[in-house]
Amino acid sequence: MELRVLQYFLTVAREENITKAAGLLHITQPTLSRQMMQMEEELGVRLFHRGKHNILLTEEGMLLRRRAQEIIDLAEKTQKELRHEEEAISGEIAIGCGETQNMKPLSEMIASFQNEYPDVSFEIYTAIADDVKERLENGLLDMGLLLEPVEVGRYNYVKMPLRENWQVLMRKDSALAEKKTIRPEDLKDTPLIVAKRQSVQNELENWLGHEKEKLHIVSTCNLSCNNLSIMVESGIGAAIVMGIPCNWDTLCLRSLEPELVSGCVLVWKKNTALSPAMARFIGHVKNFLAGM
Repeated sequence: MELRVLQYFLTVAREENITKAAGLLHITQPTLSRQMMQMEEELGVRLFHRGKHNILLTEEGMLLRRRAQEIIDLAEKTQKELRHEEEAISGEIAIGCGETQNMKPLSEMIASFQNEYPDVSFEIYTAIADDVKERLENGLLDMGLLLEPVEVGRYNYVKMPLRENWQVLMRKDSALAEKKTIRPEDLKDTPLIVAKRQSVQNELENWLGHEKEKLHIVSTCNLSCNNLSIMVESGIGAAIVMGIPCNWDTLCLRSLEPELVSGCVLVWKKNTALSPAMARFIGHVKNFLAGM
């Protein structure tokens, strides 16, 4: 498949109309229709449900849309890396990040690096560790800022300086808010919102011990401090969180007892050729952390 045809496919998928997509692509409608039918023949699957006025993606089409976008993003990223001038360090470094307080030291590293190498830009992609690792494996990200627990055997990494304390986010009018700290038995029968990642749930289960059987989990989530705060404020339940600021007048945080603490690592793939910008930035990160 050519990149040009993948771009055609993504435009059709977005517009859900061959005629409109053809106009945006500045090609004729019959040409675009033929390209899409040839793609279906090449792949041996049906990509579209064709109606009178619009076309919708099949399940196979939705999978291709995701992969096609990843392929296009990777091609564009590669072009940017190859365009750097030899006498100057330039290009783009893509970093996937979870929601963590360690974004502060990472941001300081980026700012000080750009003072020295102003032609290097950064793309920040926010997601859970599993998503970040998948994009690292596919070459769409250069680095990942990952909250532990996380398997790092396939990566080079540095430990970030800040530790994340697990806490319970709750409404101030909650009975839990009257406590200074939250013990496992305090959560019995309390509606809870917890992280979706299985490795994180395992950490919580170890902390809860036998009390885990008494939990009332009403929702799981992956990311978004703001969405979590809205859910808690709306009365859905309390949330077990880490690395989340509490700036709401109606909400408060309470630490766990015994405390549960997680680390954070900045990783990049082993045995992978590094762009000049990446090589310099890794060295910058190590020197920055050594000086803290």
